[in-house]
Amino acid sequence: MTTETTFAVSGQHYLFNVQTFAHTVLALGGDSYRYALRDRTTQGVIDDVVDGKSELGVLFETSATADEVNAALDAAGLEFVELIQSAPRVALPKSHPMVNASVLTLEDMEDFPYLYFEQDEDSPVAFAEEALASVPRAKSIACTDRASLSELIVALNGYTVTSGILVGISDGAGLNTVPLDTDVKLHLGYVVRKGQQLSDIGQRFVDTLKKNLEKYARF
Repeated sequence: MTTETTFAVSGQHYLFNVQTFAHTVLALGGDSYRYALRDRTTQGVIDDVVDGKSELGVLFETSATADEVNAALDAAGLEFVELIQSAPRVALPKSHPMVNASVLTLEDMEDFPYLYFEQDEDSPVAFAEEALASVPRAKSIACTDRASLSELIVALNGYTVTSGILVGISDGAGLNTVPLDTDVKLHLGYVVRKGQQLSDIGQRFVDTLKKNLEKYARF
């Protein structure tokens, strides 16, 4: 009788999660498996790992939010394992008037719509999937999925703040990234239950994720 292989991972809305998951599934092969890749809010990622729905959760924290995020993870019985650091970048359409800038400030983007991933209603600002999310914007649009956010950025000549890795592996996404003038750093990694040892599949996923992050990260 064939043994069914199972594995699940949750994560914030990053394309490198999708690529890493696909690479992992292809590498494993097999005749019988039940896998799951779940795009979640930050709280959703935490809940999935706490509840055992996912073995691990991929997310990021910034140098400005790390203390608050880590405190929440600790209270939930989770720990954050950093894989790489990167610098925030502004993601905007290839046709955007600011796309050829060598560096941008948030003040440069004041007249353009700001797109971001909506979080749970009671989540703290530190749970945002965008660096510098606490900065007030006159024009802002919340989205719940990656495709809508990317399409709206292009359609509305808007922007978001990302790791740069968000669109770095997407061919033909219609987006470019420009460095953001800030001292804030991004810390990308994953969360697991405290003391938990990753399964062989989980470790393979993490190893592949680290390689992808190192390949596409921009500083």
